[in-house]
Amino acid sequence: MTDRIEELAKRFGIAEGYISEQGDWVTTPDETKAKVLEAMGVPVDGNGPMPQPARMDDIAGLSDSAFWPPFLVEGRAWGFSVQVYALRSGRNWGIGDFEDLAQLAEHAATLGADFVGVSPLHALFIAEPERISPYSPSSRNFLNPLLIAPDRVPGYADVKTPELAAKCASLRERELIDYREVAAVKIPVLEELFALFLKAAPAEAKDIFEHYCYEQGTPLEIQALYEALSEHMVAQGRNAAWSTWPKEYQDPNNLAVRDFARAAKTRIAFHAWLQWTAEKQLADAHARSRAAGMRIGLYLDLAVGISPDGSTSWQNGPAIARAARIGCPPDPFSAQGQDWGLVPFSPVGLAMERLEPFKSVLRANMRHAGALRIDHAMAMQRLYWIPEGNKAVDGAYVAYPFRELLEGVAAESWISQTIVIGEDLGTIPPGFTDTMVRAGLLSYQVFYFSEEDGVWRAPHAYRREAMVCASTHDLPTLRGWWVCNDIDWRVKCDRATETEAVMQREDRQQDRKRLLDALMGAQALKPDPSYADAKEMPDDVIIAVHRFLAATPCRLLAVQLDDALGTVEQANVPGTVDEHPNWRRKIAVPIEDLKDQALLKAVASAVATERPKT
Repeated sequence: MTDRIEELAKRFGIAEGYISEQGDWVTTPDETKAKVLEAMGVPVDGNGPMPQPARMDDIAGLSDSAFWPPFLVEGRAWGFSVQVYALRSGRNWGIGDFEDLAQLAEHAATLGADFVGVSPLHALFIAEPERISPYSPSSRNFLNPLLIAPDRVPGYADVKTPELAAKCASLRERELIDYREVAAVKIPVLEELFALFLKAAPAEAKDIFEHYCYEQGTPLEIQALYEALSEHMVAQGRNAAWSTWPKEYQDPNNLAVRDFARAAKTRIAFHAWLQWTAEKQLADAHARSRAAGMRIGLYLDLAVGISPDGSTSWQNGPAIARAARIGCPPDPFSAQGQDWGLVPFSPVGLAMERLEPFKSVLRANMRHAGALRIDHAMAMQRLYWIPEGNKAVDGAYVAYPFRELLEGVAAESWISQTIVIGEDLGTIPPGFTDTMVRAGLLSYQVFYFSEEDGVWRAPHAYRREAMVCASTHDLPTLRGWWVCNDIDWRVKCDRATETEAVMQREDRQQDRKRLLDALMGAQALKPDPSYADAKEMPDDVIIAVHRFLAATPCRLLAVQLDDALGTVEQANVPGTVDEHPNWRRKIAVPIEDLKDQALLKAVASAVATERPKT
């Protein structure tokens, strides 16, 4: 059996092992290989049909290249990044929405920005609105209906009441987003609007909706069915995870599910209508960003995997490896490795379906985007699989048809005219970034990670074929980094002792001095001895960091809105659940007041001066 497992593992792209962060070779056990093979649908015991492995072609002759707009061939551009849910306004319902996004884009365009980048907008779990991570979606093919702006839906004037206005005002005033309360207010109003649509919408609008449903076909039917059924299960005291449902409901093809579908026809139509409405508003936001003068518009984000208990995994198509999770092996930051709790694509299943599930995800996310970031882009070459029931340390790297996937990205990007950025942070396979860039994708470079041997990389040393940013949603903001807020959170979350924190703060003090030296050396900041001992990061230093990054040759620069507003707290602390208010924080000021923010205007001016539109 051992020889057979070895042969099958080699044939289906399961790595013999990997080199650890410490430089040691870690061998993949046969038991792990066998479980990974089974998760792919490969019969280890020889009983059952043997699938064809994915093509692991040599990528040396890669010829297809992703889309490039003419203005970026020799030029550079910049924009803002933000979490849509975090947007404040005088009209939203306690959570940022697509109308807020459109208004932000219109304002950003007046500052010279060419895009607004956002975290994934994927469908989550309407029946369990407290499941809020945008990187743990139910489906990557559809949108989160909680981001709909009900006051921009036809018929809203007929359903608004003083009581509703008071509820929305109360939700807006809360410092953190209460997703359950937002859903409790927003969904009933959307139900009323759907009822009005069925009763009084013009025939043309109904025809457009029907055409949308026809175009989306079975995937939309399954998504809407899942949402309706999960609501039904939650109402019965269960939860939205299909794996907890009675067995007869765990397969969408079972008779019990078909019976439910017939009985819940109107409710299923409601969820389809939500998707139609969400997509219309997203399309409008993108169109308005372009009409305002942005050359790219919306810059969307594609999560690396899906939740094991969401709508996509419920369908149990061959491209989904439901018996595996993805993560990473042990490293200095996580001695036991990481299990991200996400289900991967199966390379075997992708081959069976000629990459169509992968391409359909790309199409869905490129449809209303001028740029798309692929989270953990290394997944196109390999992913660390953890068989269901195993610990993170007991996983294995699985190879993917890299060339074919890159070619699929290139083809879809040309069809939609979408720039593609591959997030290549973390453990990167040798040669991965060079290959990705050769295929026309941009690398992803973060300012924080540019310090090597105590020296911050000079602007000219950055890769041209890249998007650069100071920070991300998973990292401290600039001002948070300066005051060691991330270190404070490590202590609060039991990720560091106070003794370790003292040492880390001392190191940070030295990092601050080296940062100031780098900024002054690049002539992005005028010398001032007061900066070194400043308790808070001075506005001049925040501006200088962005002036420094704007001077790099990187094609794109993303300015995190939180940084341009001088915010201390970050959006997410990876590895935490309840210890930190992940994905709940709002931006510091409402959209209507952004025009009055001196730091924001100064940052934008510095960047726009260095990167003028030509």
